Formats: sequence, C-alpha cells, structure tokens
Amino acid sequence: MKKSVLTVMAASAMWLGAGTVSAQEENGFQKMDVRKDFTENGFQWFHDAEILAAGNEEQHNAMTIGWGGIGTLWGRTAMTVYVAEQRYTKKFMDESAYFTVMAFDVAHSKVLEYMGSKSGRDGDKAAALGLHTAYTENGTPYYVEADLVIECRTMYAAPFDPQYFKDDVPKRMYANFPAGLHSMYIGEVVNAWKKP
Repeated sequence: MKKSVLTVMAASAMWLGAGTVSAQEENGFQKMDVRKDFTENGFQWFHDAEILAAGNEEQHNAMTIGWGGIGTLWGRTAMTVYVAEQRYTKKFMDESAYFTVMAFDVAHSKVLEYMGSKSGRDGDKAAALGLHTAYTENGTPYYVEADLVIECRTMYAAPFDPQYFKDDVPKRMYANFPAGLHSMYIGEVVNAWKKP
C-alpha cells in the first residue's frame, strides 16, 4: 500500500529556517531538502495515502488523507491538503498555524486504515495504535513511527464553494457526501525529515 522507501519534496535551505530539532534527530529522523531529495511521483504520492496531523501538545488529531498536491506557489515550496467539514481534524487545522503530513511504510498499513476509519472524537487514535507523539520546534505533532515528516505553515485556507464548480466531477462528488464540503489548506513547507 505504501512505498517501502520514501523521500519527500521540501523547501530550499533558505526556507528551512526553523532548523532541525534535537528531539527529531534523537527520534531517528534526518533533516532533508525536499526540492532535492523528493524522488516520488508527485501525482501518485497522495494516492498512496498519508497521515495529516494538526494541533498542539494539549490536544491534537490526525487522519488519513488521499488528496493533496505538492509544488510551488507564491515563490514558496508548497503542499496542499483537503479536509472535509465534518472531520474532527478540521478544527485543529483551522486553529493551528502549522500541520504535518507523514508517510508510513507498508509495515504500518494498519495506521492508514485505522486513522481513516475512526474518529478522534471517540478516543485517542494514536494511543490505540501504539504510536508515540512528538512535537516539532513549532509545536506541531507528528508520530515517531513515521518514515517521513513534512511540516507546513498554513498560508491559505478556504472551503470549496459550489458556485465555482465548473463541471460534473465535483458536483457528483458532493451530491451525497456525508462529511460535507472539503476545505483547501495550502502550506509552505518549512521543515522535512526522513528516516535514514
């Protein structure tokens, strides 16, 4: 389900100003430059499903995502993710300045399944999976068991507006979609780490 060896896109050195946090080095992660080290197919990467997390040390949540994009916007290395209106993670995305996107290897495929089928409203999903939460220098949650962590600072967030749907693809998608319309979050990639 997930690639066994993962590398990721990231910001150039001038945009990685936050620096590597010592705790992340201790957790087995190494700093990476996503512009140089991301070798996966950007069109395929989200299709394989990743984990999105937002919040802080007091409260946070994570969920599986299969929609997203990576590229350049406003002169910044950017990542776009989408969260539906009824998802518990949405409130954390709306209240937080940063979010993380994580990739897990095939040995952790149950993480993707569980995070995508259970709600954080009903309990601590990370604890149920035996995952260990750590925090970046910016206080953004991530899981030590991930293979790759990309931290983004939100630059733009807005819900989809049906009046701007130009064809039947989104219209059909939301005709009977119980979780509600998605919101789009565009984040500048400020940090990225991978397991060696």
